Amino acid sequence: FSAEQEAQALRKAMKGFGTDEDAIIEILTKLNVSQRQQVLITYKSSIGRDLIDDLKSELSGNFERVIIGMMTPTTMYDVHELRRALKGAGTDEGCLIEILASRTNEEIRRINENYKLQYGRTLEEDIVSDTSSMFRRVLVSLATGNRDEGMYVDDALAQQDAQCLYEAGEKKWGTDEVQFMAILCTRNRCHLLRVFDAYRGIADKDITDSIKSEMSGDLEDALLAVVKCVRNKPAYFAERLYKSMKGLGTDDNTLIRVMVSRSEIDMLDIRREFLTMYGKSLYSFIKGDCSGDYRKVLLRLCGG
Repeated sequence: FSAEQEAQALRKAMKGFGTDEDAIIEILTKLNVSQRQQVLITYKSSIGRDLIDDLKSELSGNFERVIIGMMTPTTMYDVHELRRALKGAGTDEGCLIEILASRTNEEIRRINENYKLQYGRTLEEDIVSDTSSMFRRVLVSLATGNRDEGMYVDDALAQQDAQCLYEAGEKKWGTDEVQFMAILCTRNRCHLLRVFDAYRGIADKDITDSIKSEMSGDLEDALLAVVKCVRNKPAYFAERLYKSMKGLGTDDNTLIRVMVSRSEIDMLDIRREFLTMYGKSLYSFIKGDCSGDYRKVLLRLCGG
């Protein structure tokens, strides 16, 4: 890998009349995030221009959004997406839920730091001013990045948690959402898996079915996302991708965000889950749903 060579090749693809989009796709998809950052710096030092500015002036639409996303450091990409989801008219709740429910404590810590640096206010302040009621409390809880990340499972406590969830939902009239939040947003993964098993024994139904029948709207979506990420994160993302493309129209925000943010983390696992869950490959789904350079770059991120 030579940052100098890649920088020159990118300049060549954009210089003069017309843009060589295929060359840009080819160059950027074969590099990883940190290599792209090196190219960014080298481009500026050896060509004296800003690569992001050049790309923005040459590209457009969803294709541009994917490329700029790929050129953004992982944490900053999450920060920008969260900010986009919060500011302006209307809130993109799906984006907030997806990022906050699926990132590790360390990732959340870095997001919080960078968000504050970038915007001069905390992520929590923006969540509080933009969301309400129990949904707000779940997001604030997830945004503290304070989940126990140990492996220890206390069987008695798991049984007690399961009973607690049962009594907070199925068993009583009305739902005690705080109990759900306290358990689902703080306990470690191994412990929660045990809780979900115990819950099935007590309630005779899956925890996800109880959440669906007891809650609604954004709160329901948020807690379901937490449960799904605990159980199988790649399957959660596979479902996000499927829903972004199925039916009429495409939810490009979600499609782009998941493809860009997971491309170097668990894309192979996501592809495997997608095929298992929907009987079609993610690749063929993208192929049928998108077009042009946008499709080309997504297919490269998906990887055959």
